[in-house]
Amino acid sequence: MERKVLVEVSARHVHLSKEHLEVLFGKGYELTVKKPLSQPGQFAANERVTVVGPKRQLERVSILGPVRKSTQIEISLTDARSIGLNAPIRESGKTTGSASCTLVGPNGTVVLEEGVIIAKRHIHLTPADAEKFGLKDQAIVSVKIDTEDRSTILGDVVIRVRGDFASAMHIDTDEGNAAALSGVVYGEIL
Repeated sequence: MERKVLVEVSARHVHLSKEHLEVLFGKGYELTVKKPLSQPGQFAANERVTVVGPKRQLERVSILGPVRKSTQIEISLTDARSIGLNAPIRESGKTTGSASCTLVGPNGTVVLEEGVIIAKRHIHLTPADAEKFGLKDQAIVSVKIDTEDRSTILGDVVIRVRGDFASAMHIDTDEGNAAALSGVVYGEIL
C-alpha cells in the first residue's frame, strides 16, 4: 500500500500568546486573517513582527493564528545561525530551555527567556489516515520526496495524530530547499 502525504514548507513564523499579542500590538488587539492554512482553524495573519537575536534581526516575520497558550518562534537552522541563536530542534510546544530572543511589534517589545525552536519535521495525520497507514502518534518514520533534480529521504519524522488535524507533512525552508520543493508535492512514508 502506498502511503502518500502532502508535503508543505512551513516558513519562519511566530505563535503568540494573548498577553504578548497585546504588548506588541495594543490592549484588546485581535489578529486579522490574511489566509487560511491547511490545518483546520489555523491562519496566516496580516500582522508581522521583528525577531531580534544577538547578531541581527529577522524583519516582517509572519504570525500564525489563532493565539496560543504560550509564545513560540519557529525558524530554520539557517535563520538561527544568521541571527546568532543556538535554537534546539524540537517538536512544537516543547520550548522549555530553548533559545531566547526579543520580539518587536508596532506598539511594544517582548523579551523572551525561551521559546525559539527549529521545528522538528513532522506529519499531521487524522486518526483515520493514521489507522489506514498503520501508524501511531509519536511514531518516527522516514519520508521519500521525489523531485526532478533533488529527490530526498528525510528521516526522524514525527507522526502526530489528532482529530482536528488535516493530513500533511511540515518541513522548514532549509529542508524544502534541500529537496528543491516547488508546487504541490507528495512524499511517501517509508
